Amino acid sequence: MACVLIFSRLVPFSHRLRGTSLCLLSLFLSFLCYCALFPGGAVMQKSGDPTPSCLQADGAKRRLQKSLSCLFPPDARRSSAADEAPHPQADPRRSAAARTGRENTPSPPMSHLKFGNKKLPNAIIVGVKKGGTRAVLEFIRIHPDVRAAGTETHFFDRNYDRGLEWYRGLMPRTLESQITMEKTPSYFVTKETPHRISAMSQETKLIVVVRDPVTRAISDYTQTLSKTPDLPSFQDLAFRNQSLGIVDVSWNAIRIGLYALHLENWLRYFPLAQIHFVSGERLITDPAGELARVQDFLGLKRIVTDKHFYFNRTKGFPCLKKPESSGSPRCLGKSKGRTHVQIDRDAIEQLRDFYRPYNVKFYEMVGHDFKWE
Repeated sequence: MACVLIFSRLVPFSHRLRGTSLCLLSLFLSFLCYCALFPGGAVMQKSGDPTPSCLQADGAKRRLQKSLSCLFPPDARRSSAADEAPHPQADPRRSAAARTGRENTPSPPMSHLKFGNKKLPNAIIVGVKKGGTRAVLEFIRIHPDVRAAGTETHFFDRNYDRGLEWYRGLMPRTLESQITMEKTPSYFVTKETPHRISAMSQETKLIVVVRDPVTRAISDYTQTLSKTPDLPSFQDLAFRNQSLGIVDVSWNAIRIGLYALHLENWLRYFPLAQIHFVSGERLITDPAGELARVQDFLGLKRIVTDKHFYFNRTKGFPCLKKPESSGSPRCLGKSKGRTHVQIDRDAIEQLRDFYRPYNVKFYEMVGHDFKWE
C-alpha cells in the first residue's frame, strides 16, 4: 500500500525524468517496499538460530513460504510440535500411579463456604430439670446473637471422657459476635460438673431455672409416669415413712429440689455473679420480663420482648408468636404444660415443711425475690 501511494505521487512528475533515472528510482523504491514487507530477520537467519527459516529453496527457484514458524511465537510452535509429534506408548504402571495420585489428592477445603466456627459454649443452662430450661433456651435463641445446640449434650456428666473437641463438634457454627449456648439440666445436681466446666473456662456464664421444689417434684413424677405407667405412687416414692413425715431424699425427684446444697458445690468454682437464676413461675406469667434479665446477664441487647409472646390458655404456658416466615405459632412440645398428677394435700404440706429450711437458705444465698410457700 505504501508503494502504491508513493508511485501515485511520482507519476505526475515522471515526464521530467530521463529513462535511466526513472529505472533506478523504480528499483530503489521496489527495494524499500520489499524490505518493509519482509524484514531481514524473517528472510535471512543467523547461523545457530533455532527458529526455522521462512524462506525455503526449491531447486533453482527461491520462493517465500508461510510456515508455522512465521505465523506463531516460539512457545506456540513448541506446543504445536509437541502435539504433532508421535507419542511414545504409555507405561500402564506409570499411568495407574498417576491416576491413583489424582484420586488420593484431597479436595480443596470447603470451610470458606460455611459461616462462622464451632466454639465451646460461652453460656450453659445447667438446671434444673422440670424447671423451665427448655422454655428459656427456645425463647433466648430468638435473639440473633445467640446460637444454641439443639439437644442436651450431657458432656460434663455422661460423656466427659470423649474430650472437649467432641463437645465442640456438637456446637452450632457462630460468628465472632454471637454467643454459643447449650443446656443440660442434670448438670446442676452432678457433683463433678462445676469443676469440669471451670476447667474448660472459668469465664463460662451459668443459668439456673428454679421453681417451687414441691411443684417441680410433682412435675418430674408426672413426666416419668407418662413413660412408666406401672410406677409406684408419688407418696410411696417421696416418703420413707409418711405418717412420721420422713422424706426419702435418695429419690432423685426430691433431691433435685435441695437447691441450696447443690449451689454450695457450684460456688466453690464460680462466683455468684457468674450464675443467673430464672424464676420458673415468672417465666410463665411474665416471659418477657425474665428474658430481659437473661439478655442483660449475657450482655445482649434487649431484642426479645413481650411482642414475641402470647399466652396459650390450653397449655397454660406462653408460646412464641407466629414468625413472619412460619405458618403457625411455635409452642413447646406436648410434654410442656402437661396436667400434673393429683397428689394428696397432706403429702404436699409435709413436703413443704421439709423443703422450707432449704428454701430459706437458698433465698439468703442468691439474694433474689424467690418466695415459695
